Amino acid sequence: MINSNKFTIFVPTLIGGGAERMMVNIARGIVEKGYDVDLVLVKAVGPYLSEVPKKVKVIDLNAFSTYASLPKLINYLRIEQPKSILSTLRNANITAILARKISKVKTRVIIREANITPLSLQASKGTNIKSNITSNCYLIKKIYPWADTIIAVSQGVAHHLTNTYGVASKKIRTIYNPVVTPELIYKSKEPVSHPWFGVNEPPVILAAGRLTKQKDFPTLIKAFSIVRERKNTRLIILGEGEERIGLENLIKKMGLESEISLPGFTQNPFAYMSKAKLFVLSSLWEGLPGVLIQAMACGTPVVSTECPSGPAEILENGRYGILVPVGDEFNLANAIEKALNESPDSSTLIKRANFFSLSEKTDEYLKELQ
Repeated sequence: MINSNKFTIFVPTLIGGGAERMMVNIARGIVEKGYDVDLVLVKAVGPYLSEVPKKVKVIDLNAFSTYASLPKLINYLRIEQPKSILSTLRNANITAILARKISKVKTRVIIREANITPLSLQASKGTNIKSNITSNCYLIKKIYPWADTIIAVSQGVAHHLTNTYGVASKKIRTIYNPVVTPELIYKSKEPVSHPWFGVNEPPVILAAGRLTKQKDFPTLIKAFSIVRERKNTRLIILGEGEERIGLENLIKKMGLESEISLPGFTQNPFAYMSKAKLFVLSSLWEGLPGVLIQAMACGTPVVSTECPSGPAEILENGRYGILVPVGDEFNLANAIEKALNESPDSSTLIKRANFFSLSEKTDEYLKELQ
């Protein structure tokens, strides 16, 4: 029998990333509304484990891959029979849909699509990338329509699902991410040990995200080198990833080792955001970039590429921050310099960020889960 008071969230791991942080936020919002939440993980690893609320039950399937967790997820659904299962990330979405279908339980399946699919697939690893793209596109076209609801994190992602994969628009519901939490505001006030935030230090430009092709940090580094010729400033890029060595080599080649810092992943990027002079997003593509909203919630001005999708929706086409073309270090440099010379109204940025608050978006998620 279906447990009408229980909801399940399914995600591969809690290794640092925007999608994982959002699922922890959603779990927190739902338990605070008085419901039971199981957080089912393919493998219970990752720094966000420490942020999971105590009221959320963590279930470790302990599988070596997402698809390999399918038998255990089927068994879980047959035993627990939650009202709904919410998944995110492509392999997890496909696995959740198949698990419900095979288990034959009446649990509703809601999947969350957080990115522009073909672009992210093109950046994936593998010996035969073209084959990987083809197979994943086939699975999306075939299996995604079996979900009860598909949540797109932006209008851009919603349009892409329909235009590229033929997913019926009536199946798709756009819900912006629950990015702003009371915890974010609290953590933003914590101190930062990085020496560049000391008294009388030059202003700091901040960026954050996995060190991957998607984030296009090389363009940001090149733009910063242009700004650095005209203005005394520094750049910190938070995050870790496979592009680290390439980025370090580029920084060394440009002679910027003393002006650019790559501290790695940090559990609390919000403390950095609140103390930075400017936050910059240089991505080639996104779904709905939470870091942009988080920086605004800290009252920090932002500059972003107008990539597909999300930044233009967050910034209302430039009303709340400067938008520049993708991959253009000269326009990005000009925008950074302009933003550094302005004194924006922090309260306006914070008010806009609160549109993406946990309390408001949790209600929208619950409406789809029930």
